[in-house]
Amino acid sequence: MTTPLLRVGLAGLGTVGASVWRQLSSQKDLLRQRTGAEIRLDQVAVRRAERAREVGVPESLVVADWRKLTANPELDVVVELIGGTTEAFELIRLALQNGKHVITANKALLAERGAELFATAQKHQRQLLFEASVAGGIPIIRALRDGLVANRICSIHGIINGTCNYILTRMNEGGLEFKDALAEAKAKGYAEADDRLDVDGHDTAHKAAVLAALAYGFWVPPDQLYTEGLRAVEKQDIVYARKLGYGLKLLAIIKTDADGAVEVRVHPTLVPESHVLASVSGVFNAVLVRGDVVGDTLYYGRGAGGDPTASALLSDLAQIAEHFPLEQKCRNVGHEALHSRLKTMEEIVSRYYLRLLVVDRPGVLADVARVLASRQIGISSVIQPEAHAGETTPLVLMLHDAPEAQFQAAVREIATIGAVKAPPVHLRVEDI
Repeated sequence: MTTPLLRVGLAGLGTVGASVWRQLSSQKDLLRQRTGAEIRLDQVAVRRAERAREVGVPESLVVADWRKLTANPELDVVVELIGGTTEAFELIRLALQNGKHVITANKALLAERGAELFATAQKHQRQLLFEASVAGGIPIIRALRDGLVANRICSIHGIINGTCNYILTRMNEGGLEFKDALAEAKAKGYAEADDRLDVDGHDTAHKAAVLAALAYGFWVPPDQLYTEGLRAVEKQDIVYARKLGYGLKLLAIIKTDADGAVEVRVHPTLVPESHVLASVSGVFNAVLVRGDVVGDTLYYGRGAGGDPTASALLSDLAQIAEHFPLEQKCRNVGHEALHSRLKTMEEIVSRYYLRLLVVDRPGVLADVARVLASRQIGISSVIQPEAHAGETTPLVLMLHDAPEAQFQAAVREIATIGAVKAPPVHLRVEDI
């Protein structure tokens, strides 16, 4: 019996692309044994020929224009690793239209134009796979699509950006301020010179959009996905949070309520220190998924880097190879919104951490409590370091559940109290 041959084109030869090339060579026999097919890389598109020589790709396989991959009738699969949302969109669209399966790690593109691309894949009955787009080597996409297929997803809480998790870990364990932790992350290669995509939360938001589409069947418009990064986080808030029994994480929070309304948001979040997510440190990622049948499941591992991401890409290749050359059913994403609607940020209900800088004088806490009570917001605990009368001192409050709109209105009013000497600082709390 002849072994089926799956012919692959690779667009992009950066860190991840180079790892895909190496792993396809080193794991060739293992992949053949497990899938029953031979996976062969037949063509590589890279702008700089010298990059291909550095990686060890034979010159005979190299082309400068990715369009030669999409037009090559001999290729069965194209792996897109050029990044961005313009050329990459055209590459994937053309490959699908020309009858090729596509594998991508491009979460930004999926978040912005996933609906169009999956409609194209559906029309041409080709696979569009994206395991590597969220959490690197952690198989979270397959878990949601296959392993939990019999579950309605109640919630997803994810630490899915290694750069941000490293920064918060160093602020917590090393006592660093944000700017120093960020500088250290850059020195170690965990953060890019242009850190905005990671630190401002956009990378996490792109991944959250992908997870939400899998869980609830619709793509969240990027301008409606609440996104808050780390730049406003101060070391003192991490210290106070620890005293209160919490750790601070940049969380992607995706969940639904009893009426089917869905919230998708990204922001720094206090998590109880007793919860497993609070212990995820360094550049590691973790995703907690709660299903209505299975309960809580946790997925943990390295969320970035050449080899972990290549591992996820190769798992998609193996999925195609396992059934090749039989026709494969295209599984769409974000086309069956289960009568869901997206909650606005003002509608969400949360607990809150609130830090004020106040003049130490009688009646200040009573003034603050009065404002909160007028909006039915209760106080669960208070920390106020000792100070001399008339000096300024932090006043830290943990608050009970409140609608976001009510809380924000209370904060605006509290800021007008004469004894409050700096803009209030707040963080949301998830008890999970």
